[in-house]
Amino acid sequence: MRRVFAVTALTGLLLAGSGCAERTDPFSVGFASPAPAATSPTPAPTVTGDAGVCARAKQAGSVAVQTYVQKLAEMLRAGGTGDRGTEKAARRDAEAALAGWRDVLREQSGRATDPGLRTLLADLATEVGGLGTDVRKIDETAFDRLQQRLDQLCPA
Repeated sequence: MRRVFAVTALTGLLLAGSGCAERTDPFSVGFASPAPAATSPTPAPTVTGDAGVCARAKQAGSVAVQTYVQKLAEMLRAGGTGDRGTEKAARRDAEAALAGWRDVLREQSGRATDPGLRTLLADLATEVGGLGTDVRKIDETAFDRLQQRLDQLCPA
């Protein structure tokens, strides 16, 4: 039961951090909807410069967080019922979503012209790369601080 509460709290954190939900409504993504494919990220927006970098980083985060949260919930449900095959596949998909997001952040960091944005995206990539699927190891405070900085450098 603790794991379910941890995923619920994580959902709020990550959705608020990804910019795909208001901070006052962290549960706007349900676990029942099908997850988007966790393979390759979607093509970059056509906006250029740092605005395009920001748009791509935020879009990739939104998709990755939705997939990640859904796959974590699937993993926990499967683990609770003893379905190890589904649990393993969901864990792999959740990790793939994070890896894809991390890669986009690194790529966009290299494209950013603003040094602060470049550094921030590299920091976010490192943070995302360290998330994994153990919800007890996520440093919510550090990730939230980075997201707040991204929101300042990349206003909506």
